[in-house]
Amino acid sequence: MSKSKKSKLPVILITNDDGIMAPGIRSLVEAVKDLGKVVVVAPDKPQSGMGHAITIGHPLRLQPVAIFEGVEAWQCSGTPVDCVKLAVDKVLHRKPDICLSGINHGANHSINVIYSGTMSAAVEAAIESIPSAGFSLLDHSVEADFTGARQYARLVVQQMLKTKLDKHTVLNVNIPAVDAELIKGVKICKQAYAKYEEDFIQRSDPNGKKYFWLTGEFVNFDKGRDSDVWALEHNYVSVVPVQFDLTNYVLKSKLEKTWKF
Repeated sequence: MSKSKKSKLPVILITNDDGIMAPGIRSLVEAVKDLGKVVVVAPDKPQSGMGHAITIGHPLRLQPVAIFEGVEAWQCSGTPVDCVKLAVDKVLHRKPDICLSGINHGANHSINVIYSGTMSAAVEAAIESIPSAGFSLLDHSVEADFTGARQYARLVVQQMLKTKLDKHTVLNVNIPAVDAELIKGVKICKQAYAKYEEDFIQRSDPNGKKYFWLTGEFVNFDKGRDSDVWALEHNYVSVVPVQFDLTNYVLKSKLEKTWKF
């Protein structure tokens, strides 16, 4: 490939929250590495459930690693959001064309988007005016089959690259944990109103000191056929456009008219 052609390739930043050694991020790299110049900056250890946390008061370490053939990669001691920030400022020295996060081991549909380190990395990219997508496979196993996830992640990224996206675009993409040939296609969805009904089990450590272990049951309160949970239950890949502007504009308008100070 000529130098001029290489320079026209889109720059694709890839990160995750399961750590740079996770099978999911390797699957994402393999799925898209021929679509642009891929650079990986990911945590050096699992950071699941970190949400939008950033590292303050502790040094951040960034080291190059040679674990993806032909792909520049760095491991970071911080959170997924730290990875995006450092990638832009210290690795790329520019904003990538798109940022991809994942492929996460486990679901990030419905309310999970709030807690997800995978999705927070994608949201951080969008805050920095980088169109982004987070990818998750509904299988927590280290031995999960990413065949279908690779296939559909690639299809979504191809759409992203050929579409003039708003610079603050964030897509939450979840893939059902079924054989690739059983996936029916892709549905553009809304985020379901679903949550975990949580419970804390009380236990005692070997020294007799009390501690708690978080458990819970996932409950879907949304009966609509246009939600991500419905799509995934029916073997569709769900794509939910999300945003970091949390303003409730309907309530804002109502309060402006009804609240008097």
